[in-house]
Amino acid sequence: MQERHANRKKYFNEQALTTRKYVIPYLKEFIDINENTSVLEIGCGEAGNLKPFLDLGCKRIVGIDISEGRIENGKIFLKDHPNYKNLELIAEDIYNTSTTEEFDVIISRDVIEHIPNQEKFMHRCRDFIKPNGVYFIGFPPWHNPFGGHQQLLKNRFFSKLPYFHILPRFIFQGILQLIGENKPKIKGMMEIYDTRITIDRLNRILKDNDYSILKKTDYLFNPNYETKFGIKPREQLKIISKIPFFRNFFITASYYLVSANK
Repeated sequence: MQERHANRKKYFNEQALTTRKYVIPYLKEFIDINENTSVLEIGCGEAGNLKPFLDLGCKRIVGIDISEGRIENGKIFLKDHPNYKNLELIAEDIYNTSTTEEFDVIISRDVIEHIPNQEKFMHRCRDFIKPNGVYFIGFPPWHNPFGGHQQLLKNRFFSKLPYFHILPRFIFQGILQLIGENKPKIKGMMEIYDTRITIDRLNRILKDNDYSILKKTDYLFNPNYETKFGIKPREQLKIISKIPFFRNFFITASYYLVSANK
């Protein structure tokens, strides 16, 4: 397992850097990010993605995550930030959250591929978007070389083996058992397998839930790779991005900016 997955503070810093360098500029084409902006992150983890918005002095920043441990980590990592008073981190299920506000900006980065029943999830997210608000979604399509998150495995060979996650479910699970991964890790990997999502499926979900796509970018090299591996982001060729299904194998990340038609 790579160090960054065991070192949550390092992962927090990586999230903050990628959001500052790539996500916020992506948003700014359609919305001004300033001290009057309200921001919600769904599936915020330790809230690394929210730190750049704190740095900009946004007036209201909320992070929701089902993991109490990650929410507590986020509070520790950010407690000394000069704008900490603008931040609220909540350990709740998004379907049962006490939050009823609408926000200018919503973020779900590297989250939707972990969510069961993404159709229900995207319908629920509409409740939090202002009429003129935007929703940023970033995710790795399931069929990409490491779409199964196998880089999280302890086994050094299989953690670097691309595409084996797209094998039939029982074979994939059998391999995980054979190489000695523990039960919690196998459970987590199979949850990702069962919630897998493609570009084509997300497009259908957005259409069915009456979202408009304001902007979409497919990457050959995920922007995350710059902080993790020192590889600069590179957009995938437009001709490949236009080929349904096939494109999922050669796109390591898709960025979407959408609005909810209200």
